[in-house]
Amino acid sequence: MRFLLEVTMDEGALAEDPAGELQRILRYWGGNLKHYELRPGDSSVIYDSAYQEVGRWSVGDQAG
Repeated sequence: MRFLLEVTMDEGALAEDPAGELQRILRYWGGNLKHYELRPGDSSVIYDSAYQEVGRWSVGDQAG
């Protein structure tokens, strides 16, 4: 399996404070993962602190 987290960093809150926003995103989603089985096909949208969609995480069935 493969876990993929993709975040666009060149707009909005991430462009203004990349380290701070990434820290917030990783803390929030790290804590939220307990609500998922983490099986291939699981995914969710990622939002910044202004509640703008900035990416998504997903679990795939193959690496690469």
